[in-house]
Amino acid sequence: MAKHKVLVVGCGSMSNTWLDYVAQRADAEVVGLVDVYEETAIAMAERRGLNVPTFHDIEDALSATDANLVFDITIPDSHKQVVTTALHAGCHVFGEKPMGTSMADAADMVRVARTSGKRYAVMQNRRYLRQIRAVRAAVNYGAIGRLGALYADFFIGAHFGGFRDAMDNPLILDMAIHTFDQARFISGAKPVSVYCQEFNPPGSWYQGNAAAICIFEMSDGTVFCYRGAWCTEGFPTSWESDWRVTGSEGTILWDGRNDPTCEVALLDREPTGLHREMRTVEIPVAWSGREGHWGCLDEMFDALNEGRPAETECTDNIYSVAMVFGAIESARIGQKVYLRNLV
Repeated sequence: MAKHKVLVVGCGSMSNTWLDYVAQRADAEVVGLVDVYEETAIAMAERRGLNVPTFHDIEDALSATDANLVFDITIPDSHKQVVTTALHAGCHVFGEKPMGTSMADAADMVRVARTSGKRYAVMQNRRYLRQIRAVRAAVNYGAIGRLGALYADFFIGAHFGGFRDAMDNPLILDMAIHTFDQARFISGAKPVSVYCQEFNPPGSWYQGNAAAICIFEMSDGTVFCYRGAWCTEGFPTSWESDWRVTGSEGTILWDGRNDPTCEVALLDREPTGLHREMRTVEIPVAWSGREGHWGCLDEMFDALNEGRPAETECTDNIYSVAMVFGAIESARIGQKVYLRNLV
């Protein structure tokens, strides 16, 4: 009998990735499907050959099944209601990002998770890539000396249609949290403050601001600079962003697609002219875990089985959420925002 009895809430296209994952775990089984449009849940059950009940209401589903783990794969506006209902019912929750559509909602969700004694972990799949794990390891072992700054560029023309096109802050709220979380992961630091200029460029097909420039100060003294647009046609970056990580002795470059590269200065030699002589340092890409959603879900299940917080537990992920809502607030008021007031 499976240890983890999963109730899947939200049966849109993304749920296929989560359902594919559960199908290959011997210790997990789907016990129900929920969607606000129950016909969508019914269609998903039929398409995937799942002989499970379907519902349009999570409370009904929790009452009618023996679920002990909820997958929240709903739209961001529904996350708070789904997550808190599941936690109050005694279920653990694994959910898609962002935690909520406001900082107050995210803080409430963390509070409920803590008081319920249940786990709530958030999908941050872009931590689970061989190359970013290599970048983080290189920073940790001092390959470029003391970390000084991180720079990330994200430029993609994404024609989604649907709810993103109508969001007020589509880039920052729905996508930039990935890059913000990656910066936290690489640096190992927490955000302290942010200044953000948010705007909607000519030609944008989004109703809200689809471009932004952000400057974050981090708890270790480093600075993280983000430039992004979701309505840029031509020369796209990768979805993982294009990174430059600089330290006291050198620089790591990672374009999000290929293995990272690194140059460090020969500090034992005097500069000739304007520049020091540099040498190339190999960054081992040795992480053997699975990547993307499956890598993050592996970590979530491992943590649950071992009785520990997951790497993306809500109590940690809220710092990435604070970067999002701090940036939105900074853009709104035109001033630097200190994130200690949010977390």
